[in-house]
This record gives sequence, structure tokens and C-alpha cells, in this order.
Amino acid sequence: MAEHPKLTPTASSEMMQATSLADRNQLTNGAINNLKKSSRTRSKSESHHPSSDKQKELYGVVVKSAKDRAHDRKPKNMKGSGKPKKAGGGGKGTWGKNGEIYEEECNDPQDPNYDSETDKPEDLVMQEVIPDLTSAEFDVVVTPLLQEFFEHGITFEVIEPLKELNITHLKHRIVYLLVTLALEKKGAQRELASVLLSDLYGERLVCEQDMELGFQALMNTLPDLQLDTPDATTILGQFMARCIADDCLNPIYIREHLEHPNDIQRQALTTANTYLQSRHGLVRLDTVWGFGGGNRPVKTLIKEIVLMIREYLASKDMAEAERCLSDLDVPHFHHEIVYEAIQIALENNSEVIIEAIVGLLKHFFTCGMVSIDQMNSGFKRIFESMDDIVIDVPRAYKYLDVVLDKSCRAGIITLAMRQSAPSRGRKRFVSEGDFGMSPRPLI
Repeated sequence: MAEHPKLTPTASSEMMQATSLADRNQLTNGAINNLKKSSRTRSKSESHHPSSDKQKELYGVVVKSAKDRAHDRKPKNMKGSGKPKKAGGGGKGTWGKNGEIYEEECNDPQDPNYDSETDKPEDLVMQEVIPDLTSAEFDVVVTPLLQEFFEHGITFEVIEPLKELNITHLKHRIVYLLVTLALEKKGAQRELASVLLSDLYGERLVCEQDMELGFQALMNTLPDLQLDTPDATTILGQFMARCIADDCLNPIYIREHLEHPNDIQRQALTTANTYLQSRHGLVRLDTVWGFGGGNRPVKTLIKEIVLMIREYLASKDMAEAERCLSDLDVPHFHHEIVYEAIQIALENNSEVIIEAIVGLLKHFFTCGMVSIDQMNSGFKRIFESMDDIVIDVPRAYKYLDVVLDKSCRAGIITLAMRQSAPSRGRKRFVSEGDFGMSPRPLI
């Protein structure tokens, strides 16, 4: 095994050029210290590799390998120890003071080289932005909600979706669209519309100014609304009066607009003012649309049905009877019309009345106002009540057969329904030839 060559310090060119003894001693001591710091135990690869001697070079008086030179912080000009400065950066070839932490780069959005993808997720603030709706988009979104409301009548199902829309500048169109759709409906749907307007105001979704703008838009379009609804001025006046009664509209709105309206607007405003100036007007406005179809008491509906039938028998006006039936708005209660009409025919004992009643039922059945199920239900109720009817009308079974025959020929009922009708059998009295009256014994 080859022995390590012994390194001996030699004089450098600087030592030869030193002018004083102190300078030469300082250079000599520095070279020896550098030799001690750089000496280490070499690995086997450096000891046995034949080319390891070629990688050694001489720096001043110290021999360093290529690996040591790569990690050497000392400048090549032999000036300085390679340590960082005490009060600042380390200078050339160093990385500053020990333990120094560099500030993070600040991404400036105004910087031309700014890259948004380099931002940290925690630095980003996400905010939901709901775009504003235009008038056309608003009508497309809100109109189906209002049409469905007339079917179920639940105000919550309309208010909650409206709260999710950005309609700050279009809230008055809710009033406009709701009243416009209600003009073509019946009293029950108009009552629902008034309730919805009150709830919208109570939920602070619309304010008093939105109400005024909505009714002003309705009065401006009254000429067009009258084309589809001739009594639009009266209905609009009732809506305004009802909103005042519900504290959704200020009464001064009517007085201010009565000063300078046109002729059509004056009619609507006068109607509203008439309701308000009447005795107990605010209380009566709660029922300005009447009772709702299914919300009316059964006794009240029966009275109105009987009154409608008797008025028809007096005038024979089927169009008026059809309008009254439509105003009742109780399609689930049409079997009562059939029942009351047949009962009146049986009680009057007149062929003319029977013909008129059968003609009325045929008209309702032909135009589709009374369905086949409601018609059959009405006849079945008559069949079940014959025991009670015959007490007041002894010949009720005879007249019932006449009604059933005419109804079957008119196509109101089927032949199976006609055959299922009850019939009163003839009472058999005991004759003189029976055993009970015979003087002879049975045996």
C-alpha cells in the first residue's frame, strides 16, 4: 500500500514579496491554518484510483480536490475568509447572513408578469354574483311560478324562488304580472292573487313604491287589457281597493291620481274610491271577490244551485245558467246540480218541467261542464234517496221513470244506468178467494 505523500508548506510568491518579517509570519500562519482545515481522510476510491492525483491542484500552499472546490465559499482571489459580513450581506460568492430569511414575493395584480395561477387558494376570496335579469327574462322565469300558484295556492312556493333572483329594479313587475294574469281568472283566483300581494308586502319582498309602480303600469296598459277582459277597469279598481284594505297601498295614491287621469284610468280609480268610501268599506273588501269555490259552505252552495235552477225554469236562458255554473267554480260539486235538478222535476209533477230539466242537463253534459262521473253520481244519489222522496211525492217513481227514459234517449246516461234504477213493486192485497177469508178449514 502506497504511503501518503507528506505535504510541507512552501513559500508562495506573496511571501517572497513581503517586505517585513511580520508580513511573512502572517502569511505562513494563514497557510498552515488552511492546510489543517482542508485536510481529511480520503476514501478508497480516491486512494486507489490511478487518476485521483490528476484531480489535485495547488492553491497557494493547500492541495484541494475538485469536489472540495465545488463547495468552497472562499473567493478565488484569496481575499477574505468566505464568511458573511457581520453587518450585511456576504459579498461576492456568498448568500448573505446566517439564518437570514428572505421575504416572500408579493404578487401584484398590476404587474404585467402577474400570473393568477400562482396565487395560493387561501388568498382567493370567492363571492357569488347573481346577474341582473332583464324584463324579458323576468317574465319568462316568473310567469310559470304565478300560473302554478293559481293551482296550489301556497304563497311560500312563490316567495322563496323570488328571493333567489336579483330583481331589485323589477319588483314592480311582480304586481303587474300577477294582476294581469288574475284578470283572466275567476273570483277564487283573484282572491289568491290578493293574498299573495299581501304576503309579498309582509315579507318585504315588495315595498309600497313597488306597489304604486305596478298599478301605474297596469293603468297605462288598460286599453290593451280591455281587449281580453272588458271589465278590466272594474277589476283593477277592486284590486287597488283591496290592497289599501290590506295596508299594502297608501290611500293617498287614489286621491292623487284622481286629479289628472284619462277617461279609462278614471273609471278604475273611481271604482276603488267607491269601495273605500262606502259604509264599512274596508271590512267588506275582505270579501270583494266573494267566497272561494271550495271554501264556501256546502249549504251556501246548495242555495245558489237551487236558485240557479229555478231562475232557469223561469227564463229558459241556458247561457245565463252556464255563466252561473262557471262562477260557482266547484267542478267537484257538480253532482249536486244533477241531484237538485231531478228532485225539482219530481216535485213539480209536470211534463214541461221534466223536459226543461232534461234539456238543461243535456246542455251541461254536451258542453263539458258536467262530466260523466258527476252525472252518474247525481243519478245514483237520487236512486238512494227515493225512499225519502216518495214520502213527500207519492208518485215519484212514476216521474222518475219518465226522467230516466228521456235522459237515456238524450244520451245523458247509459242503458245500464237506466236498468239499475229502483222500482216500487205493486202491493198485493188479500182477496176474497184467499184462505184467510174462506170459511172452510185448511184441512
